[in-house]
Amino acid sequence: MPVLGMDLGGTKLAAALFSNDGAILHKETVAVAGRQGGRVGALVAETAQKMIAAASRESIEAVGVCIPGIYYAHRGSVWAPNIPGWDDYPLRQELAAALPGVRIAIDSDRACYILGETWQGIARGCRNAIFLAIGTGIGAGILIDGNILRGHNDIAGAVGWFGLQQPFQEKYRSCGCFEYHAAGEGLAKMAREYLATQPDYRGALRAKTCEQITAADLFGAYDSGDAIARRVLNEAIVYWGMAIANLVSAFNPEKIIFGGGVFGPAARFLDHIHAEAKQWAQPISFAQVELAVSTLGGDAGLIGAGRLALGA
Repeated sequence: MPVLGMDLGGTKLAAALFSNDGAILHKETVAVAGRQGGRVGALVAETAQKMIAAASRESIEAVGVCIPGIYYAHRGSVWAPNIPGWDDYPLRQELAAALPGVRIAIDSDRACYILGETWQGIARGCRNAIFLAIGTGIGAGILIDGNILRGHNDIAGAVGWFGLQQPFQEKYRSCGCFEYHAAGEGLAKMAREYLATQPDYRGALRAKTCEQITAADLFGAYDSGDAIARRVLNEAIVYWGMAIANLVSAFNPEKIIFGGGVFGPAARFLDHIHAEAKQWAQPISFAQVELAVSTLGGDAGLIGAGRLALGA
């Protein structure tokens, strides 16, 4: 009997019908298109209704939803910083009203990423694994002894807040030290900061204004030998390595999987990240871990939502 998985992001909503063995039977993607608050909730509910209707004669008993933030399971609400109006949004209540008789399961994107990888991806069969999502921000889905680590109030995995630099600077307050230096937006911030101190710089990044520079620009400039791009990305390798070392030392995982929009292009640095992490990590634990890049790409959250619907 198929189930429905849904992956909500800041710009789009992906939905797919899954068979019990994980095959995608039908998939659709719709744009969030600037919707806010209740209009986003309505889009999720309406898309679920449409997908369930598309199943025709087959009954859909469960829906899993991956959300870009924190899901407070005890009250069924969502905090999603990139969806205006979702500071404590009652998503479970809204979906239950729209889908009577359907079991609703909701979880954070980082939890769904590791569920997807252990179900259909490179961490299949693992009972202790971590998905390190590095995109606009940074978060980790942590699987310990076969269970998602959620913490006291469902906030476990907010590793963008790792303190990897001293002293504390006020600029870290809004997003955390690790994220400030090594997330996608963080890479662009660091490039802008370095450019501001070098008025005579004439490298590849001068083709854009500081405000226009993105992480993607840095990877292209790195390949051309641009000094600032190389400085930013070489520093990011150190931060990624230190973070991996901390995760290995704390949790002793079998695998750590890199995903998100930055990996991608940063996959080329995996050997350098491994070498950096090795210097910092508990040595016995590090000798047992495998670092890998996600094989599911942008579908990791969607596939994890399907697994969630099946009763992860």
